[in-house]
Amino acid sequence: MSILSFCLLSLLVVSGTDAAKLSLQSPRFTISSSNATQLRAEPISLAQQPAPLTLGLTDVLKLTFQVIEKDEGKGVQPHQTFLRFYDKVSGEEGIQPIRVTPAGKAKFELNMARPPTSLPPTTSSDPLSVSLLLGSFEYSPVQFDMFDIYLPESQPAPQHPDEATFHPLPTIVHTFRAEQKLPPRPISATFAALVLAPWAVLLGLTVKLCRDVAPFTTIYKGWGIVRPPKKLIPSTPLAQA
Repeated sequence: MSILSFCLLSLLVVSGTDAAKLSLQSPRFTISSSNATQLRAEPISLAQQPAPLTLGLTDVLKLTFQVIEKDEGKGVQPHQTFLRFYDKVSGEEGIQPIRVTPAGKAKFELNMARPPTSLPPTTSSDPLSVSLLLGSFEYSPVQFDMFDIYLPESQPAPQHPDEATFHPLPTIVHTFRAEQKLPPRPISATFAALVLAPWAVLLGLTVKLCRDVAPFTTIYKGWGIVRPPKKLIPSTPLAQA
């Protein structure tokens, strides 16, 4: 049962069990072709359903009835009137509202050339169970099982241009690079020694050079060369005239 029909029946239970009951008077259906040729017409008995109805691609179903108070027989306009199409196999259902006059008279027409969007998806092998739901705040809610009907198989819905963008995408598979293989440790140590050997030789030569140059550094002071002082020459006294 859909949320709409469940809420309808649940809400109308508050009307109480002692409220007056509703009934139908003169329910009748008529099936005609697209050229208005009458194919089948029968009254509907509330005690026993008629043989299943069958509609073609262009057939028209007309349903008429009057809602009355069961005890007094006067016409009643319910607050809510729905025709329910239910697929017992798939569990799908459709709810179609029906307009009822103040006198309780109602008429419903189903044209298969232009079917309403409220119809559930149908198959050619499984019929739909059609029931009438009546609800009123002044009367007890009631449901009448009207008949079973075979409808043409539903056509698939047209594909939207952007439908493919909403489909699940393929799983992303990552291809990772293989782990780097290291050479054996002896080979790595050998090549490391070959790389560091020139630096060791350079360091040894630098140390040796510093030692060889050390004795000569005493003649330097700062950035200038320290020269020995000039030898003082004693001054010769001037000859007396």
